Amino acid sequence: MNLFTTLKETSLSVLPVVVIVLVLNLTIAPIGWIGFAIFAAGAVSIIIGLSLFLLGTEIGIVPIGQSIGSALTKRRNLPLMIIIGFFVGFLITVAEPDVQVLAGQVATVDAEISKILLVLSIGIGVGLFVSLGFVRSVLNLSYRWILTIFYIIVFALAFLTDRRYLGVAFDAGGATTGPMTVPFIMALGVGVAAVSKHKDNEEASFGMVGLASIGPILAVLMMGLFSSEESTTVVVSTQAVQDQNFLHLFIDSVKEVALALGPLVAMLAVFQFTLLKIKLRALTKSIKGLMYAFIGLVFFFIGVHGAFLPIGSQIGSMIGSFEHPMILVPLGILFGGVVVLAEPAVWVLTEQVEQVSGGHIKRRIILAALSIGVAFAIGIAMLRVVTAMSIWWFLIPGYLVAITLTFFSPPLFTAIAFDSGGVASGPMSSTFILSFTLGASAAVGGNPIQDAFGVIAMIAMIPLIALQILGILVKKKEERTAKKNKARSNPK
Repeated sequence: MNLFTTLKETSLSVLPVVVIVLVLNLTIAPIGWIGFAIFAAGAVSIIIGLSLFLLGTEIGIVPIGQSIGSALTKRRNLPLMIIIGFFVGFLITVAEPDVQVLAGQVATVDAEISKILLVLSIGIGVGLFVSLGFVRSVLNLSYRWILTIFYIIVFALAFLTDRRYLGVAFDAGGATTGPMTVPFIMALGVGVAAVSKHKDNEEASFGMVGLASIGPILAVLMMGLFSSEESTTVVVSTQAVQDQNFLHLFIDSVKEVALALGPLVAMLAVFQFTLLKIKLRALTKSIKGLMYAFIGLVFFFIGVHGAFLPIGSQIGSMIGSFEHPMILVPLGILFGGVVVLAEPAVWVLTEQVEQVSGGHIKRRIILAALSIGVAFAIGIAMLRVVTAMSIWWFLIPGYLVAITLTFFSPPLFTAIAFDSGGVASGPMSSTFILSFTLGASAAVGGNPIQDAFGVIAMIAMIPLIALQILGILVKKKEERTAKKNKARSNPK
């Protein structure tokens, strides 16, 4: 991966968000020129950070995950794979910045939901389903049937749980798959598939992230089953961005990234001496990649926490205060179409898809499908904020369609689609979009714990449908091409 090319690509992804905020500043949501200048500086920080992170991921994080997955599979020791899969999934998730951000935002609107317990439950859920992903690859289990069975369980629990946990649970499934977990979990899947006996290595290479997204949903719904506390809603903060202290922001970002990368470094050390025994040259390259990723994520989170999160809350609050707040719906569509392209994990996913498929599935096609799908998702989320509609009206038909499509879409596209649902709902969604939604919900006088949470779930759900439809269209195109080629080779 070339750093200059990556800088160009990430700039084209982030700049549309800056343009939208500029237009809003000049029209319906004036945040002031100082606020916009800080937002623009945050965007530059995100561009630099995202580029360095992607470079570090390619040369450092992905090779480690692939090596661990391959080494575990070669041992043919399924119990060992299950144990290590749980350990890896749990450790990375507990340290995932997106999970910490989501848990903190939940605490701002419902103090009775324990932040620590929420984080630990999400970690356990991911760990269990990473182990299930290993079992699926080794035993060549049907991906569509695993999804069908566990989503039936998910919705059965959802009907029984405390409704305060409903939106949070489905949001947790999306927020879990952030900039650290996605590259590593995907790399584990690729490594396992490379040496497994799966009949289709392309299909087996994907789907691990999609499975990992189910675990947190189940775990948080289980929390709701045993909850007996009454909700205590507090005021959502819309503190002005000018109040941010850069030194504190830098220190907090370094701490966040250290927590995210610390477990990876520890696991690399343990696996290096016990399982991998990577040669010095490759090990040095991996360490270099981890350093790039560390610096990149520090820049990224400075931009997110210092600009995108507080500005998102400010703008949401301003527009939600309008006499006719329905303008939130088209604005949400506009944001959704461009914000997903600034997600770090989206770029990691699309590149790996293009590589594994040998260039057959183009990055730009997947990006376009994700952009359209997420735009629609955030538009629906804004409609819920304005009307206080139950999330059930969207989750039930949405997942019913998504699961039904698994029986018609090519298996490879199904696995990619359920991975995409997780990666589309990354740091940008967990910070800018969720803070925008929380600010808007508070301003319209709604209940943020029920009306605002669920936006990440909507973002995670729509790509499941969009990419599987894309798979069906690609399949039909290939069938037509095959018929034409057959007709040409066998003329009457």
